[in-house]
Amino acid sequence: MTDAKPLRADAQPLPAAAKPLRADARRNRDALIAKARELFADGCFDLRFDDFAKLAGVGTGTLYRHFPTREALAEAVYREELDAMCDRAREAQATLPADEALASFLRGFVDHLHAHEGLARTLSTLMATRSGVLAEGAEALGRAVTDLLAAAVRAGKIRDDVGAGAIMMALQGICAAYGHPAYRADADGVVTVMLAGLRCRAR
Repeated sequence: MTDAKPLRADAQPLPAAAKPLRADARRNRDALIAKARELFADGCFDLRFDDFAKLAGVGTGTLYRHFPTREALAEAVYREELDAMCDRAREAQATLPADEALASFLRGFVDHLHAHEGLARTLSTLMATRSGVLAEGAEALGRAVTDLLAAAVRAGKIRDDVGAGAIMMALQGICAAYGHPAYRADADGVVTVMLAGLRCRAR
């Protein structure tokens, strides 16, 4: 049996695996995220950060232990919202014809954004801070859109010369325009134009 080689002086230890949260800690974290989502949805984004703890029924120390900054809490809400959107994309793809699944997802995206002011505010904040979570979430959403688009192309329902990047760019524009006086009607109009442009032309 060979001897283990000694670590070099400049070698860095491997990071330890993150420990799973205890049940009570998980409950406290979930309570903070749920309350933040509720408050963001009501447009209460500018509360004093410590107030999130009080309204969630946990101590201030618990808040800072899980989320040291307002941005960290916003990122957690954003991550769960993006996970839910991706789940809806997969559900649409599993239950609807390919072109209807794509249309349902895009219109549902606008519906959800319109109903959750806080999500739009969160997206705006994360874009401004160039959060790594934003990049991860956008990548996951992009994969969901790519899958929907590819299925509709295979079904012969939409053209094959437009990539998912164009759709993602349109969705980013919809997010950025939140708060415009005619936001909802214009956002629906963008989706209508996208879907019309994606349909295969009659030969």
